[in-house]
Amino acid sequence: MKKLYDLVIVGAGPAGLTAGIYAARAKLDAVIIERFAPGGQIALSDWVENYPGFEGISGMELTERMRAQAEKLGVRFITGEAKGLEEYRNKKVIYVDSDWYESKTVIVATGASPKELGVEGEREFVGRGVSYCATCDGAFYKGLEVAVVGGGDTAVQEAIFLTKFASKVYLIHRREKLRAAPILQERLFKNEKIEVIWDTVVERIVGTNAVEKLELKNVKTGEKKELPVAGVFIFIGIRPNTAFVEDVLELDANGFVITGENLETNIPGVFAAGDVRRKSLRQVITACADGAVAAFQAQQFIERMC
Repeated sequence: MKKLYDLVIVGAGPAGLTAGIYAARAKLDAVIIERFAPGGQIALSDWVENYPGFEGISGMELTERMRAQAEKLGVRFITGEAKGLEEYRNKKVIYVDSDWYESKTVIVATGASPKELGVEGEREFVGRGVSYCATCDGAFYKGLEVAVVGGGDTAVQEAIFLTKFASKVYLIHRREKLRAAPILQERLFKNEKIEVIWDTVVERIVGTNAVEKLELKNVKTGEKKELPVAGVFIFIGIRPNTAFVEDVLELDANGFVITGENLETNIPGVFAAGDVRRKSLRQVITACADGAVAAFQAQQFIERMC
């Protein structure tokens, strides 16, 4: 007979880890399921400086501290990929690879993944010049010229980070104004190694064995040109990791989980937290807040069952 957990948390990013900490403190029998290493996207960030209490800390160190705290409190971690979720006789069943787990409540905290440009050459050259993580791959481009695509906080932060290695960084943005926070823009424009290419999109990524150049198009003038670079880093947004619940939970047009004020989904006892849900601000601190609220609501749901 399968063990019945109080709470199964799917995802070990800041939202899932915080939910685990709060669940453990509430004496819930909780388990966290994560397909990769704990930490989520923020673990790949070079530097986090807007998390209260830290003037600056690497994303890896911050999430490692969260994971260690959860483990110390007794939260169990299981490595595996969630494949499905269903409700059966007042229990939630989470299918993970070839196994399954049963629980009274579930928190979906699977986060989101980087969006692709969807242009020719992108998938072909992943790992050979196309990257979605400057922290992971920046050191490979020491003394070389690279491009960053995007105009938000992440794109600007990663462009600045890449100047530690690259001789030149081109920031390619499809509009004439960046969306990044003013303080980040200020740092960007002061950096002599960064050149912004405005009103421009990448139409094709070209190379033989690795990326050699980008084919660009100005969206206002229609002018096309080639930009020789050794690598291109893409930061144009995220897509939620909701494939395993797309036929079960209510999602918005972009695939994010729709939740109520208390982070409840359309299935009683199932909650969503962090970047995976529809919300206006996706930051480490809002993910942690979501995790705390979701764990508290799971506790309340279990108490009402008794």
